[in-house]
Amino acid sequence: MNVISTQIGQPVPRIDGVAKVTGQAKYAAEPHPPGMLYGVIVNSPIARGRIDTIHDAAARDVAGVVDIMTHLNRPHTALFEKAYVDGLGVPGAPYRPLHDGTIHFNGQPVAVVFAETFEAAREAAMLVRVDYERWPHNADFDVALHQKYMPSRTRSNYVPPKPRGNAAEAYALSAVRVEGRYHLAPEHHNPMEMHATTVIMEDDGTFTVWDKTQGPQAVQAYLASALSLSKDQVRVRNPYVGGAFGSGLRALHNVFLATLGAKMLRRPVRVTLTRPQMFTHVFRPEAVMDIALGACRDGTLQSMIVEGVTDTSRFEHNMENIVIWGLINYRCPNAMADYRIAPRDTYTSSDMRAPGAATGVNLLEMAIDEMAYACGMDPLAFRLHNYSDIDAMHDMPLTSKALREAMVQGAQHFGWHDRTMAPGSMRDGRERIGWGMATGIWDAMFSPTSARARLGRDGRLHIATAASDIGTGTYTILAQTAAEAFGMPLDRIDIELGDSTLPECPTEGGSWTAASAGAAVWLACDSLRARLFTALAGSANAPPWVKQGDMTLSGGALHGVNGNDADCLSLTDALSLLGLDGLEAEEAAKPGLRGKISQMRKARFTHSAVFCEVRVDHDLGTIRVTRLVNAVAAGRIMNPKTAASQIRGAMVMATGMALHEESLMDERVGRFMNHNFAEYHIPAHADIPDMDVLFMDEHDDEVSPLGVKGVGEIGMCGTAAAIANAIFHATGQRHRNLPIMPGA
Repeated sequence: MNVISTQIGQPVPRIDGVAKVTGQAKYAAEPHPPGMLYGVIVNSPIARGRIDTIHDAAARDVAGVVDIMTHLNRPHTALFEKAYVDGLGVPGAPYRPLHDGTIHFNGQPVAVVFAETFEAAREAAMLVRVDYERWPHNADFDVALHQKYMPSRTRSNYVPPKPRGNAAEAYALSAVRVEGRYHLAPEHHNPMEMHATTVIMEDDGTFTVWDKTQGPQAVQAYLASALSLSKDQVRVRNPYVGGAFGSGLRALHNVFLATLGAKMLRRPVRVTLTRPQMFTHVFRPEAVMDIALGACRDGTLQSMIVEGVTDTSRFEHNMENIVIWGLINYRCPNAMADYRIAPRDTYTSSDMRAPGAATGVNLLEMAIDEMAYACGMDPLAFRLHNYSDIDAMHDMPLTSKALREAMVQGAQHFGWHDRTMAPGSMRDGRERIGWGMATGIWDAMFSPTSARARLGRDGRLHIATAASDIGTGTYTILAQTAAEAFGMPLDRIDIELGDSTLPECPTEGGSWTAASAGAAVWLACDSLRARLFTALAGSANAPPWVKQGDMTLSGGALHGVNGNDADCLSLTDALSLLGLDGLEAEEAAKPGLRGKISQMRKARFTHSAVFCEVRVDHDLGTIRVTRLVNAVAAGRIMNPKTAASQIRGAMVMATGMALHEESLMDERVGRFMNHNFAEYHIPAHADIPDMDVLFMDEHDDEVSPLGVKGVGEIGMCGTAAAIANAIFHATGQRHRNLPIMPGA
């Protein structure tokens, strides 16, 4: 049976857009069950120590206060035992909210006030006074660097890179050498929707939980483990998510505290984090990378040495892949990398859009630009000269790599050939103009995913999977996939996401959802078509042309292959003919061509080439980004409109990384000081120019069943470096620290 549709690859507007802009889309803090209590968290003002006494009498006297939960009166749960499920947690001893009186970090919850109104809960929370025994602490990254270490157990996605050749000796013998320390300040996730949880405990002891999360089934597993419940007793919902960028990969303490409060008080509870409270728990780790590059005078790389350190908490070992990217992307016979983490008395740093690569790629690409200039070569020519067609670190072939095409086409679109080489040589009045570029690389991942397709008696196609849409356009691309797979108009397709009861889907992150959930939806629709055709072919009531063989499925109807207009059967009539109210199929997708892994081990990556123009005021040193072009090689593009939107959004974030976003620590108390939008600067409209996104024609039937590579993170990789490199070209002043500030 053939399918006729052309939905995949079309720039379809978001099908959930109207619901979002009209307020019909409901988020985690919007359900309002009868009798709901508001919970407000009281936070520790010290970084390390122990609670001595909690004074809450004045808080309890506030009208409307129902109870105050602390480590002294909270219900006992399995969370306080040694082992429990923590979704995408990291090795170490995960923080357990209200476990005991020990303080591990500034901002740690020490109490939760529950009241009939939010105003009463907030007023009472301000009246809770706590006496502490203070212990020595360290929140200074420079001090923590002297305590850097490699944990005995690392995250599953980090594998120490194997060296090749003799990098130290080759560096010493290189004719051209560049060496330096590159630094990235900590950045904070600041999605529009703050983290919130609304919980109902039913009479039968089950829980319904609305949570701001990227993975409802991960939160379900966490709560079931923490509360000693079966998964059937916990339903987690997140149909709409107002941005996340990795902040919702792990279950945050608000979901546990809200659920524990509902269990304790037997009433619905809502707990919402404030913007300052979010600054405690979700941030990209501060990082330094010591990079040494050696090359021949003709620009051929001979040695790459990369040593990186990121921060983590004292109680967990958070690691990211920050040092591997250059070793993968460039041809170089001698290379080595080393990575350590440095402990601070803060909460654990966390995954943030393109974790590891956003740090490692950008800092490495700044060093590559330095080396190009040291060799007297154009930065684009230098990268093309050292181009690798394989994963150079692992000596492994790639499923595809159209980075060369991205560099060439991106340069042509940008007009790179008009660039003069000398720094400071391009001017317009009092402004110095700089053109810089960088390349990007990110994993092209695939995770086993299930989806269900159901054809209803009303002729509508219902698609269900537990995937989350964190603003990436998942609703839309899954509808497009179903439309093409089943020959159904988009306006007759319903997509259900964000519910732990739906077919299994991994937490949305790592840019794997489009490839993974898309493949599962395609397989489910394909299976549903086959079931429908088989049922019709075996039905005594079916028209003769149905039994004669092949047919097409388009426009939501079955058509005979002979093109006779009479040979048509609507899907509604087909189900009626079969005597069915509906027909459904559920399938699971696996990585590889049609779910089969290639016999040859291959690496899978998405690539990009970023070109940037900046203007720097000669007198004031102010920096304006005036043009950005990002050429992306990401396999099959499901929807160029939503995909380009993802790239542009990431470029905005990367502009913040390059020029604006810097979390400043008060080491005396272990707290980020600029924990608000007034003092933590995020790019505004005036900071962002028009951004052009180009997609390469890259065919890859091995990376995923649909040939799709994710685009959510690749826009972060290389953009900040391109901006930094453009600033050097404009001024002749090399910056090795991000963000770059006027006068730095």
